[in-house]
Amino acid sequence: MDRRNFKEWLSEFRDSIADYGYYVDFEKVYRNVDDIRIELNILNSLIGSNDIENDFRNILKKYPEVLKCIPILLAVRSDEIEAMDEDGAFVYDFEHETLSVEQYIVFMRKTGLFELISRHLVSNLVDYVTGVETGLDSNGRKNRGGHLMENLVESFIQKAGFIRDESYFKEMCIRQISERWGLDLSAISNQGKMEKRFDFVVRTSSMVYGIETNFYGSGGSKLNETARSYKTLALESKDIDGFTFVWFTDGKGWASAKHNLEETFDVMDEVYNIRDLENGIIEKIMK
Repeated sequence: MDRRNFKEWLSEFRDSIADYGYYVDFEKVYRNVDDIRIELNILNSLIGSNDIENDFRNILKKYPEVLKCIPILLAVRSDEIEAMDEDGAFVYDFEHETLSVEQYIVFMRKTGLFELISRHLVSNLVDYVTGVETGLDSNGRKNRGGHLMENLVESFIQKAGFIRDESYFKEMCIRQISERWGLDLSAISNQGKMEKRFDFVVRTSSMVYGIETNFYGSGGSKLNETARSYKTLALESKDIDGFTFVWFTDGKGWASAKHNLEETFDVMDEVYNIRDLENGIIEKIMK
């Protein structure tokens, strides 16, 4: 294989690998709203009320369970909310009615929820909470983003004809690899003292491939640490018969750590990007 050019390879890195489900998990949003739909519809009777404090008092006495949906109206995911002013500090429990009805009325008034509802600034609390849940779910993008590269690589592993739990395995540690195929991986486990786990392990007739995946959309010190540790892993695994370490990485964040990445690239033949995946690298090397 011809020696690859690092600068050309790095120039192929992507800004993003967001898929269509990355932005909002609507199924989760709908589930969360459905859990409190009845209570929200009860509170809908307060919309446009001319005597909202008294109406809320009556609702709370008859349907105390409506309390549980109050926090989400403030975009808070908690059963308890703390608040204080010149009148004192209070911990409002919305799972159990631990304070007087009058104190919960104070909460609704001072947080602005009564004004929001009584002035008809929203026309339906179910729709309103759906919007709030959608906004809150955007915070989950970081977690979803962490799995995007992993999911992408897995799709190419499957496309190459490998079958999960038969010819490829997810999240497999060194000990499991050694026990399953009788490989001596002490060189990369610090003589058995370190329990390294690979994102994927692919087994062919002649080789076991330990695979790591990551994508960095932005820079940071972690990238230098990753490049150094994978360089060490690549060097330590070179002389292990029947085992090959493979690294799939991408992302413009590497621009801030390109020197460390280049050092790893120079000693590791099996480091690839998304373009390599698209060009069928798995089929070419994992035979």
